[in-house]
Amino acid sequence: MNRTPVTGLAAAMALALGATALAAQAPAVATRPTLGPAPRLVMPAVQKARLPNGLAIEVVPMHEVPLVQASLLIAGGARLDDSHPGLATFTANMLDEGAGSRDAFALAAEVAYLGATLNTGASWDAVTVDVGAPRRTFAAAMALAADVVLRPRFTAADIARQRGLRLASILQQRDQPGSVAGLVFNAMVFPAGHPYHSPLNGDSASTAALDSAGVRDFWRRAADPRRATLVVTGDVTLAEVRALAQRLFGGWKAPAMPLPAPGTPAEVPRPATRIILVDKPGAAQSVIAIGGPGVSRRSPDYPAITLMNTILGGSFSSRLNDILREQKGYTYGAGSGYSWRPLPGPFNASAQVRSNATDSSLAIFFREFRRIRDSGVTATELDRGRAYLVLGSLGDFETTGQVAGSLASLTILGLPLTTIPSDLAAIQKVTAADVQRAARTYLDPAHFTVVIVGDIAKIRPGIEALGLGPVEVRDYNGREVGG
Repeated sequence: MNRTPVTGLAAAMALALGATALAAQAPAVATRPTLGPAPRLVMPAVQKARLPNGLAIEVVPMHEVPLVQASLLIAGGARLDDSHPGLATFTANMLDEGAGSRDAFALAAEVAYLGATLNTGASWDAVTVDVGAPRRTFAAAMALAADVVLRPRFTAADIARQRGLRLASILQQRDQPGSVAGLVFNAMVFPAGHPYHSPLNGDSASTAALDSAGVRDFWRRAADPRRATLVVTGDVTLAEVRALAQRLFGGWKAPAMPLPAPGTPAEVPRPATRIILVDKPGAAQSVIAIGGPGVSRRSPDYPAITLMNTILGGSFSSRLNDILREQKGYTYGAGSGYSWRPLPGPFNASAQVRSNATDSSLAIFFREFRRIRDSGVTATELDRGRAYLVLGSLGDFETTGQVAGSLASLTILGLPLTTIPSDLAAIQKVTAADVQRAARTYLDPAHFTVVIVGDIAKIRPGIEALGLGPVEVRDYNGREVGG
């Protein structure tokens, strides 16, 4: 049967007419769909044991799929660096560069053969060795992890190669305004001697001093089974994990001279608001970071603080993102958040904005800080913020990896897994008055540190005209350079 060909224009017209006809027939949507109550989040039971050498074991059986995820946590992390910034993260990254009889390539090949993953690293508060594998190869993958923890090679050649890579990475950070802003922000908020003052990965001087002897000595003293917790989730039982841990880690002995436990520094000062400028000549954008010392995760105000921050800058529909991105078009995204750590981390509100909108953006940040303190929040914002936090949390406990990650994070904080549903229940009860009280107590725009990385020649006059506080010029290390 012959058909007359339809041209592109004719087809587009036909589609448009059809769509118009369908639209005319479709009933108008009169009401927005109602959001029903959130399902109740039920935490799985955490089964616990401990080996004679002090290694703690926490297991969450999840038998739906034949997968297992494990995280070995050794408390301390970069807080044990003392006068050697970057030593903990460098040592942790070196663990899988060769262990036992295997070099890095042989180790990676065996991990791949088992269909497993093996990753090592360190945060401010812990060294972590993560293992994921199918149930049938999990024991073999954990044997590799035991080699990594108990028999790392730390050869001089590997140390030299990784030291060179880190030095190159530190140099590259100088050309990344976001990285520079983060480093200078921490250096300005936390005083010298505080664990969070120095860069997590150190600087050029501390990295150049790294050698095999220093790395070996650090690990020998930091790798203490009495500070370690093995978190396992997936298709296993507590009896299986305990037997495997005894076989692989039972001979792990406490060091003769362990590193001292991290101390608790003095309370971080909160000076009057000041502006720190870091010059990036010719930059099309400015990176803004605003904040100060944060709050303890154990604060009884945690639910109110969390909901307050969600409304201010902790979600896509937050005030900061809505105004700076959606209404003004100054940035691709703006937000705020608290870093919850064993020691209070910083509060930080940030955005990358067009250079010619730097002063306008800064004014909006401070206007919104004051508004949430002085005017409170609406019932709509309160309901939306609660829903965002409660409904969003339901998807965080679906896989073995998600449960292991949440359990590991809470273990570092010294909190049980039941903390999550307790906090969510408390968030549901937070009122607008609670949010405003949290803002007035923990969000003080008169005592913030502001770091801006951008083209000083273009942005400084507008910033000074705002009168937020004295302006200083510093380099990418936070050292004052005058001007």
